[in-house]
Amino acid sequence: MPRVIHVFRQPDRFIAGTVGEPGDRAFYLQAVEDARTVSVLLEKQQVTVLAERISALLGEISRRFGTEVGEDVATDEVDTEPLTVPLEEEFRVGTMGLGWDADSRSIVVELLAFTEEEVDESVVLDDTEEGPDALRVFLSPVQAKAFATRAERVLSAGRPPCPLCAEPLDAEGHICPRQNGYHRRAVVGES
Repeated sequence: MPRVIHVFRQPDRFIAGTVGEPGDRAFYLQAVEDARTVSVLLEKQQVTVLAERISALLGEISRRFGTEVGEDVATDEVDTEPLTVPLEEEFRVGTMGLGWDADSRSIVVELLAFTEEEVDESVVLDDTEEGPDALRVFLSPVQAKAFATRAERVLSAGRPPCPLCAEPLDAEGHICPRQNGYHRRAVVGES
């Protein structure tokens, strides 16, 4: 079957969102343009890396090309609406690519479907016939900053971290590896 590349040159929305309760959430990225919606499933860590790399790329673009990107995006520019339903995933994300298109002055995010085979770098941000399916989204610097801001909010809405080991705290309890499985207890009568 030929490769399918979903391209969004002027998306109305490109957002990170979740389904489920903290500790059992599924993470999605969703692109919407006119009546077309594409949703992809990915891991929490992938959302974290993408948000961090977009922020770093925006800083680099500002430094190199003088493209102005405000430090803080206005509150009304950050999409706070839920994911568009029905939520039907196109694929699970394996490889991610990020770049700057100087012609359109856009950040390009490419998400490739997970595959058991090793993905050749030449497939990322390219329209070759061979390779995994992909979602390619062009974002203005403001849209990219708004995406990163929302992604950070989505990530921080999960379980709070343990103050000792930074692992997520569960409602049922937490065995902290920093305490080596032991709890400190006061012993009566010891001096």
